[in-house]
Amino acid sequence: MNSECIKSAPNGVAVRGTGGRRAAPAELSKVALGVLFIGAFLAPLDYFIVNLALPAIHTGLGATDAQLQLIVSAYASAYAVLLITGGRLGDIFGRRKVFLAGMAGFVISSAMCGFATSGHMLVLARIVQGIAAAVMAPQVLATIRAVVPAHRQTKVMSIYGFVFGLSSIVGQLGGGALITYRPFGLDWRIIFLLNVPVGILAFIGTWKFVPENRPATKTGVDLKGVALLSLLLLLVIYPMTHGREAGWPAWTFVMFALAVPAFAWFVATEKRVERAGGHPLVDLLLFRNPAFSLGLVLAFLFYCNSAFFLTYGIYLQTGLHWTPLASGIAIMPFAIGFLIGPLTSPAVVRRIGSHVLTLGFTMLASGFAVTGWAATHAETPDLLFYAGLVCAGIGHGLLLPSIVRIVLTEVEPAKAGLASGVVSSTLQIGSAFGTAAISGAFFGVLAGRSTPESYAHAFQSSLAINAVLMAICIGLSTLLVHHQRIALQRSAAVAG
Repeated sequence: MNSECIKSAPNGVAVRGTGGRRAAPAELSKVALGVLFIGAFLAPLDYFIVNLALPAIHTGLGATDAQLQLIVSAYASAYAVLLITGGRLGDIFGRRKVFLAGMAGFVISSAMCGFATSGHMLVLARIVQGIAAAVMAPQVLATIRAVVPAHRQTKVMSIYGFVFGLSSIVGQLGGGALITYRPFGLDWRIIFLLNVPVGILAFIGTWKFVPENRPATKTGVDLKGVALLSLLLLLVIYPMTHGREAGWPAWTFVMFALAVPAFAWFVATEKRVERAGGHPLVDLLLFRNPAFSLGLVLAFLFYCNSAFFLTYGIYLQTGLHWTPLASGIAIMPFAIGFLIGPLTSPAVVRRIGSHVLTLGFTMLASGFAVTGWAATHAETPDLLFYAGLVCAGIGHGLLLPSIVRIVLTEVEPAKAGLASGVVSSTLQIGSAFGTAAISGAFFGVLAGRSTPESYAHAFQSSLAINAVLMAICIGLSTLLVHHQRIALQRSAAVAG
């Protein structure tokens, strides 16, 4: 017989265990967080890993070019559009329960992808997979914010950043390796079918070891807010992810224009729900905190550099005629830095605090500038080229956990799910915007030329844009630290 017990988390969130067998909140680090991190790993992995498999999918299924684009963008769009809703559902129904639902959906949809018999079926399965990922992923950050003690959050968020970074690297390398070596005699289907046993293990581990946690005060579901926010994000993200490939037709600009009244309608609706004493999907009071709002701007600009992965792959494969596997291996210098950053983040934070953001953005800007310069001064990537990638990778690795941690620190634990969804969605919108805008500049510089030198100059231009954006973030991060210092001084004055 199972008897439920309510435990009090270190920061006041109600935590539910079963029969006393599940770990107390302070003991989540090794087992419970481990299985949660599998969810954090799988969601971005399935965005990156499919890129190098597209030629094999084209051959195996006879998928059209439009379907190949949708296989990537449909997942990204569904994921980004529903992240905030997914985070809010965790706040309402319990983060463990919603995480389990998302993981189950992810496993089922991955099997659907692996057994797809047509390009159309694979696109539909990818949409379902993106929805499941959006339900699953925000619960990881929300649980960390709500349950893990404050003095351990820097370390745990660093591990989260390491896992998140590792997933993108494994996606790049693993996609090329799996397609090249065809384990178990399987073709492109292996990249999806591997999710099934991994996801089942994570589901069982979550069921057994992760306690339920939710705000002590129950809230309802703002269905109109869900519909309006989904519409708003769709109007922004869909043309971003499809516009460049389609040549920016008129409908993309119509959708962008419609996003403006949709945004106004959404804000007015949320205010009306709040005035009526209800529970809006997005608590607009969050954005009155200058540090939270500024942190979201930094998150948006930071993830604009996701265009680097696209332009780097095109530069190597189309410009220099490298194989997919060789191109995947060439990401290793960036990957090494990407993995070093989160692991060293706790020590860096202890020494310089929130100035870790300024350091990270400086390393990213410098690394991209050096790599871009080296790309046009050597026929193939050389030592200086890769040194710049290591520097940029370390900066990226320092920033990912630090931005998320600092933004979520500004939010009370009861709203952790909503806030984590907002942060994650902001990152995805930044990624979509950066990929569309910066890759557009890349192809604009290329202007139809096909020599290695022209690709090198186009790649340098894309990195220069990235470097400028990161330089802007240096100033904004300094401003963020200033706001936090003032807030701490006011809190100390009130307490005194």
